[in-house]
Amino acid sequence: MSKQALDLLMQLSDDFTLGEFLHSQTADRHGVRNEPSWEHVIAMRNLCQQVLQPLRDQFGPIHINSGYRCERLNELVHGVGNSQHMRGEAADIYIPNLGTGLQYFDFIRDNTIFDQLLFEYNSRGGKWLHVSCKMDKKHNRYMAIPNYTLGLQ
Repeated sequence: MSKQALDLLMQLSDDFTLGEFLHSQTADRHGVRNEPSWEHVIAMRNLCQQVLQPLRDQFGPIHINSGYRCERLNELVHGVGNSQHMRGEAADIYIPNLGTGLQYFDFIRDNTIFDQLLFEYNSRGGKWLHVSCKMDKKHNRYMAIPNYTLGLQ
C-alpha cells in the first residue's frame, strides 16, 4: 500500500482503526515502515469484525499490543517466521491480570470465529492474549490453548 493511500484513521470495525494495528514502538525505534497491503487490511478488518469488536462490545475498551507486522518488524520482535501477524490475521491483546485474561479467553472461545487463541508472556513480565482469524472461515482451527499457568500468576 502506498504511503499516500495509508489512512491510519480508517475504520476496520465500529471501534478499531487501522492505526491501532500498525503502531509499533519497535518499528519507530528502528525506522521500520510497517505498511500493509490491501490484502492485509482486509484480513485485519475480518479479525476486527469476527473477534475483536465482539470482545470490545462485551468488555469495553481493550488495548492491542501488536497487530500487523511487516517481515522486518516481525524479525525485530523475534516473531515466528510464519506469524499470522504478517498476514494481518492476528493481534495480541493486553491483559491486566489473569482474571481478565480468562474472561477474554472464555468469551472469544465461546462466542467468536477464530483460528488460534493463546495466552503468551515474556521474561519482562508482559502478558497478553494472542488471537487470530483466517479469512476463509472453514480454515479456522479453533485452537484454544489455556496455557495461562506459564508465567501469568
